[in-house]
Amino acid sequence: MLRLIGIELHKLKNSRASKILIITYFTLLTSIALIAAIKFDIGPIKFHLAEQGIFNFPYIWHFNTFITAFFKLFLLLVIVSMVSNEYSNKTLKQNLIDGLSKKEFILSKFYTVVLFALISTIFVFVISMVLGLIYSDFNEISIIFSDLEYLLAYFVKLVGFFSFGLFIGMLIKRSAFAVGAMLIWFIIETISYNIFKWNIFKDSNIADNIYQFAPFHAMWNLIDEPFSRLNAVKTLASQVGEDLSYDYSVHWYEIAIVLGWTFIFIYSSYILLKKRDL
Repeated sequence: MLRLIGIELHKLKNSRASKILIITYFTLLTSIALIAAIKFDIGPIKFHLAEQGIFNFPYIWHFNTFITAFFKLFLLLVIVSMVSNEYSNKTLKQNLIDGLSKKEFILSKFYTVVLFALISTIFVFVISMVLGLIYSDFNEISIIFSDLEYLLAYFVKLVGFFSFGLFIGMLIKRSAFAVGAMLIWFIIETISYNIFKWNIFKDSNIADNIYQFAPFHAMWNLIDEPFSRLNAVKTLASQVGEDLSYDYSVHWYEIAIVLGWTFIFIYSSYILLKKRDL
């Protein structure tokens, strides 16, 4: 495994564009700390976002994993270009000539995907821990280390998303078209869901029950939006008669669905490579 990861990291080290995207990605992850500096002081109106409880333990695990998940597009570009460069630079054929099997080639990409997801998760954990220790009103050990399942969900979400990108990259071979294909998939999935939800299966959960198995919806369902958990939002909602008592838990079956898609994407990538004439 280490040998295969080493091969991929060596390729990335020689790619200037990939290095810029990776640095940008982790810079954006770090920039979540800037949220603490957001303040509004207009006459009698004083607003400090950090004082709204977004960095309180254990809520911070939910909030930070939800927000930072939006930055994953930058690493997706690295994953997709990593595949497309194999074809454009003829390194795929050379790797196979040098003795790397097609299975090892796909595994090298998948191990890199897992490595990126793991490093991202550890990075978010460290940032969240530092921000929580500085701003949280609750610092008991039992509270600090509760709700860590959001980090697991974050890791699985990234692995699933990057595996999706790996598969599309293998299928299309061109990074720009591959990202475009994923965007089209997302748009079609979203539009069809809304048609089913609001026009066909009105006032029922049938659309949700069906689309929980769609790839993008499955990944989205791993970490629900955290904003309605804030006391200020709940207070405002109660004043207008809205009930925001939702289930924000990370469910095992949601993780299982995304892991299922991850297996499908990786195995399909292997089948594509195996049958393709290089």
